[in-house]
Amino acid sequence: MYVACSTLSFCKLTLEDALRTIREMRFTKADLAIHAVGPHLTPAEVAADPGKVAQVLKAANLPLAAIHLDIGDATPEVARTQLRAVSRLARVSSTPLLTVPAALAGADFDAEVERLRDWVKVTASEGVILTVETHSATITADPLGAAELCRRVPGLFLTIDPSHYQTGPHGAVNYDALFPLVRHVRLRDSGSTPEQFQMRIGQGQLEFGRVVSQLEQCRYDRALSVDIRDVADSAFPIEPEVRKLKYLLESLV
Repeated sequence: MYVACSTLSFCKLTLEDALRTIREMRFTKADLAIHAVGPHLTPAEVAADPGKVAQVLKAANLPLAAIHLDIGDATPEVARTQLRAVSRLARVSSTPLLTVPAALAGADFDAEVERLRDWVKVTASEGVILTVETHSATITADPLGAAELCRRVPGLFLTIDPSHYQTGPHGAVNYDALFPLVRHVRLRDSGSTPEQFQMRIGQGQLEFGRVVSQLEQCRYDRALSVDIRDVADSAFPIEPEVRKLKYLLESLV
């Protein structure tokens, strides 16, 4: 295992400056966010000029652990085109996997299975693993639903974000059964309620050592991504907390 950092931790900077900051903080790799509504790259920009984006990433001289792709409310046809473009970007930048959100809670499960089966084919054609993120607002909010999604979609795996299981609307839930399906991890410290989703390192209740131990039992050898978001209403400076979590995770692996 190694420690990476999400570009969303530095969303008030340009992409180039965010990647440079992550590199200067001596992270091994970055977790690149490509969001339809986001501070840096959008899927439309990648689809419009993938070569230009690839050059920007190459100039940053920082490998990518993963790409966090959120296509937003694009039509299915546009979404598939953008997925293919980002998958090709992942391939040329030697990025092993893409993470996408699952459908919102209450969505048609069978329809989501069909969509993700198609998306797995698109990413696999570029040699890239597709994962869905565990999120309290989607059908993966229930660990059983997340596991069933992977069971019904061969080649689909999980990006686990324990904070969403710790502060979800129904209280903390056990997600131990998901660890064998995990191919990427995002971490921050969190309390026990939605209002405590992101806290200063050490003030929350997330058991980082236990998460790492569970991953080790599954022989996980990929990234632990620091994903402390630089949101507008943050109650504390982000960069010091990013450093703290980096050092904490490095002490555990």
